Amino acid sequence: MKKNELRSDVTERICKKRIIAVGCAFCVFLTYLFGNLFYLQYVKHDYYKQKTYDQITTSSLLKAERGKIYDSGMNVLATDKTVWRIFVSTRNIKMAEKNGYTGCAEFIAKGLSEILGTDEDVLFKKIKNTSQLDVTVKKAADEETYNRVLRFIIENSLEDLVFTEAQGSRYYPAGTLAAHVLGFTGSDNDGLFGLEYYYDETLSGKDGYYLYAKDANGNTLPTEYSEISPAVDGNSIVTTIDSFLQEALETQLENIRINHDVQNRVTGIVMDTSTGAILAMATSSPFDPNSPFVLDSESSAKLAASGYSEDSENYKAYKNELLQEMWSNKAVSQLYEPGSTFKIVTVSAALDSGAAKITDTFSCKGYHEVGGWRIKCHKVTGHGSGFSLAYGLQMSCNPTMMTIAERIGAQRFYSYVEKFGYFEKTGIDLPGEASTIFHKPENIGSTELATASFGQRFKVSVINQLRAISCVANGGQLVTPYLVEKIIDPSGNTVSEHTPEIRAQVIDKEVADLVAKVLEEGVSGDGGAKNAHVLGYSVAAKTGTSQKFDVLDENGNSYLRIGSTVAFTTGYERNISMILVVDEPMTSVKYGSVVAAPYVSAFLETALPYLEYKSTREEELVTVGNYVGMNVNSAVKELTGASVSYKIIGDGKTVISQMPAANDKVSLQSTVVYLYTEDEENELTMPNLLGLDAHSASVAAINLGLNVQISGPSDMGAFSLSVSEQSIPPGEKIKRGQILILRLVSTSFED
Repeated sequence: MKKNELRSDVTERICKKRIIAVGCAFCVFLTYLFGNLFYLQYVKHDYYKQKTYDQITTSSLLKAERGKIYDSGMNVLATDKTVWRIFVSTRNIKMAEKNGYTGCAEFIAKGLSEILGTDEDVLFKKIKNTSQLDVTVKKAADEETYNRVLRFIIENSLEDLVFTEAQGSRYYPAGTLAAHVLGFTGSDNDGLFGLEYYYDETLSGKDGYYLYAKDANGNTLPTEYSEISPAVDGNSIVTTIDSFLQEALETQLENIRINHDVQNRVTGIVMDTSTGAILAMATSSPFDPNSPFVLDSESSAKLAASGYSEDSENYKAYKNELLQEMWSNKAVSQLYEPGSTFKIVTVSAALDSGAAKITDTFSCKGYHEVGGWRIKCHKVTGHGSGFSLAYGLQMSCNPTMMTIAERIGAQRFYSYVEKFGYFEKTGIDLPGEASTIFHKPENIGSTELATASFGQRFKVSVINQLRAISCVANGGQLVTPYLVEKIIDPSGNTVSEHTPEIRAQVIDKEVADLVAKVLEEGVSGDGGAKNAHVLGYSVAAKTGTSQKFDVLDENGNSYLRIGSTVAFTTGYERNISMILVVDEPMTSVKYGSVVAAPYVSAFLETALPYLEYKSTREEELVTVGNYVGMNVNSAVKELTGASVSYKIIGDGKTVISQMPAANDKVSLQSTVVYLYTEDEENELTMPNLLGLDAHSASVAAINLGLNVQISGPSDMGAFSLSVSEQSIPPGEKIKRGQILILRLVSTSFED
């Protein structure tokens, strides 16, 4: 074979090999390509579809409206109100400036900063230095601000650049009323404290959304991906709180705080004894849930007096501590030593177990020796000897309590404390309920038993103490306190309704009724709780004063006190119980009989007529007629016929004014109606009667021509009681015939 032919043959074979190699490589490539296409289009179809979906779509939140909170009379305590988000379209502003509208961002920043009260430079940088499509410049503007922004937009044709969006914000129409019960919500409208937190899931509802497609510039695209899911508004709750009683309770708490210089707040609860429904619950001083992060005046004063600079970490930490204290519901979340109010439990346990009878006799030397210690009675001179258990309870005798506790025995005493519900949480529908701190059974020696018998050296919550005492008020039953009566949907239909829960029969009904009777007789008679007396109504009560052993003076002695009073009505179709706890009163007298009991009386004087309780005084009271404009002789004839005393001021023939005023209810026996036929030349000035004994104060008021009415204990002897409050302030101008209400208290009882 010729050389050229050989070379050509080799070249042909090489070409064929190359063609085969290239063909194989191409086949492999096609196989890989189609394999990948199959993998992407079929195996990973859903994954990449979702990726594309996510890239071209955006969503707008459709916020659910939070449910309302009502009081028992369907008055709104918490609701959503409309506020407006103010925001700008940064994309449209940039486009406007590219199209020749230079200075657009500066103009908008200047205009909005003047309306919103923000820094112009900060707002300008916020608009310019962002990659977001829109920027919020005000998260929750009120209606006035919204209207000003709207005018700014319209007047300057900024409809495509500046926007407003209506949205809901939490609002509490009654301000501070029931703040510690209601709690508040955060910036995202989620509940943070109180009922708002406990029932957050019920109130919140479910947010919806609107899903739509957009291009790279944010323009909406018509596409199959558009979708809407409507919001579901939250349900509302109807509470057991009565706004009238709540306000009356809060008024008394503030009176106590101011009058007795209380350093660690005052708290109180009012409850239906049979059902456990909470009618009122409050702690002084209430914060404003509309502005929950603003300290109240008392807390602000503490922060200002701290000496910390505002930019220091200590300042921030102390402010946060004060906020937490301000928000906390003292009635539920804090513990205290109940003191002598616990003696009700001790006596009930003794009677129920058979360890004592109400007629058993006791003696008191002013102390009782236990385990080598002399444990004192509040009356250091002693109560004498030969008195009954009923008297011992009414006079709050410590040796009597220690004696019957010894008869009961440590283990049985412990079991009764357990029966009264102290070792479990009450189950009230509020967050943060505190648990009792009590001696372990094996650690209860004679000294522990003695001090526990009169309510010292252990701690309970205020709500737990009231629940336990209510067992005596309701015939021996342990109920579960609660705040929400029912839940309703946005249309007003009932979703669920509360059923009162009776946990146990703690003591026999006969025992409970007997103890209640003893306590009521102590109030209406000369017992230690006489300052809780409400004329015309049947009220049982027990006072208490406990030491605080958490804080000691330089000598290791406790010097801080807690004064308290528990009370309940007896013999009515519907009975209520209440408790007031005064933590660290700093006035000279710190006893519960003085710092709490008179305010129980004042509250019940308002509450019981409101609740339509029948008063035994109603027959003694008469309603003053309207004599203004009448001939004097005709007016005198009517008054004489009604057996009402009268005096005529002036020589005229027609009555031009009268005191007391028409429709006032007055005592038939002691009231004098003054008929004025001409104006008195000299007005009288109300003197200061505070601190005077009842006799001296009454004589001074009667000499001024005032009609005196007495509140508080009135049958104890006019010289043994003093005036703690007068309805007409000292220095005020008065006219003869005006009604002056004097509240009397006894300061002789140290418990």
